[in-house]
Amino acid sequence: MDFELSDDQRQLQDSVRSVLERECPPGLVRDAYDGRRDQVNRLWKMISGLGWPAIEVPESLNGLGMGFVELSLIAEEMGRAVAPVPFMSTVAQFVPMVLETGSDEQKKVLLGSVLEGGSTGAVAIAEPGSGWDYARCETRAVRTADGWVINGRKAFVFDGATASTVLVVARSEGNGHVGLFAVPSGSVRATESKLIDPSQPLAELEFDGVQVGDDGVLVEPGDSDGAEGIRRAVERATTALTVSMSGTCRALFDTTLQYAKDREQFGRPIGSFQAIKHRLVDMLIALERATSLAYFAAMTIAEDDPRRSIAVSMAKAAAGDCQRIIVQDGLQLHGGIGYMWEQDLHFYLKRAKSSDLLFGSASAHKAKVARTLGLVA
Repeated sequence: MDFELSDDQRQLQDSVRSVLERECPPGLVRDAYDGRRDQVNRLWKMISGLGWPAIEVPESLNGLGMGFVELSLIAEEMGRAVAPVPFMSTVAQFVPMVLETGSDEQKKVLLGSVLEGGSTGAVAIAEPGSGWDYARCETRAVRTADGWVINGRKAFVFDGATASTVLVVARSEGNGHVGLFAVPSGSVRATESKLIDPSQPLAELEFDGVQVGDDGVLVEPGDSDGAEGIRRAVERATTALTVSMSGTCRALFDTTLQYAKDREQFGRPIGSFQAIKHRLVDMLIALERATSLAYFAAMTIAEDDPRRSIAVSMAKAAAGDCQRIIVQDGLQLHGGIGYMWEQDLHFYLKRAKSSDLLFGSASAHKAKVARTLGLVA
């Protein structure tokens, strides 16, 4: 497994960073916080025009046919810029779920609207009470003569209030197995969640007698191959979010390091004091560890390595530990200015903190690793 990026991958990374530095300044993120979405929507249209949503879609489906590492490079830069666009929901969650579980016709229809029309998608997995363990979901799917009827609630759905199509994981009342259903957003009652990070909007969805035809069933309850596809897609989404977290933490560290060089006290930069140096080193070690594990997880997915499940959990746990150190020390080393609304620092703090809780917290993934290794029952 080669950790060195190829020339093409470095060129992609540089290109994405250049575009986001130019088109997604902190002022645009502030617009998202204030509810002004015009520029955000324009940015998403531009991103769609550049073909980023098609990064992992096969060429046979009019995609770019690149791999998961390339998607991760874009996700890292999205996190670095705190971009308030539906990249995570559509490109890192919806598209992989369709690729892993959909039929050829479903892939053409569902992915075609994303690649050609710039529409967005969402995946509804988590529920109040059971969190991100979709195997314990309580949302029900009942078989009828015309298809299926979905009833239940989902929480923490990325861009759930604005997505064109929602893929919902639900349990069959017939055999108790989970399935996956494509639901038009207009048939779902969506309530936007109140968050510390409005740049990554989440929603709670209520399914009340929602009708789904047979053509909207991506995974029939009881289909073991389909259930495996859901698991693999969730691992992809978790890893993409983890890489994005490392990008956010990287931006926070760089901002803090530069502030420590510029801020003077007692006639010298505060970064020259030994106590500050030690804290910066601790931040950097945590960041490099999290980034390395995140890309190791991305590479196991790209190569379909059998270690992918445990690698994903280790990476998400490391990202959670990393954000805890970098958020705390980054805020404290900025001093009083770090608490000001006018200071852009809080964009990174809130994105890192909220992302830790999504797709399983650090503690949840540490417990999963312990179970996988047989350390606990």
